[in-house]
Amino acid sequence: MDKVLFLKNNKKNSVIALLLTNLIVIVLAVWQNWDLLTMAWIYWFQSVIIGLFQVKKMLDLENFSTRNFEIYGQSVLPNQETKIKTVIFFIFHYGFFHFTYAVFLYVNGGFSGSSILVPIVIFFINHLFSYKENKELDKQKRKNIGHMMSFPYLRIIPMHLIVVFGSLSGTGSLVFFLILKTIADVAMHLKEHKV
Repeated sequence: MDKVLFLKNNKKNSVIALLLTNLIVIVLAVWQNWDLLTMAWIYWFQSVIIGLFQVKKMLDLENFSTRNFEIYGQSVLPNQETKIKTVIFFIFHYGFFHFTYAVFLYVNGGFSGSSILVPIVIFFINHLFSYKENKELDKQKRKNIGHMMSFPYLRIIPMHLIVVFGSLSGTGSLVFFLILKTIADVAMHLKEHKV
């Protein structure tokens, strides 16, 4: 019982840290008057960071499920070979998707450079903290590696919205996007680490 309470407290700590991280980024965005391209680059880097931690989480798996998960149309066993194949596929597919987005962002406005370094570091520290806080909780569950592989792709939807509605400008649009992004971050975090 005490261990479950401890794990729930860890989850609560990581949610608070995620909210504070997003709040800091919102304040920085308003203070430094970021445009949507700058925010898109920051969001791109955060998605890459999430992908890297997802690879680490998949590699950490010991007892996992492959229910409804197939490779080349074939059901697979929950073993080391399946884990390695899934991680390699994820790295190439998720990586290619983000490479394509990076090219698109660069062609349509360049690169924001050093102005985005602080929020990127803040997001990396947050995701490292979350990984460490939730590692024991994640070990208690028998996760489905197929779900784990597809979970980070949900982050791409807001990135699509930035590109589609990139013509919107002004602080109001940026803050609105950041608030929606924060809500999505917290909802996905709670879903991923539910006890």
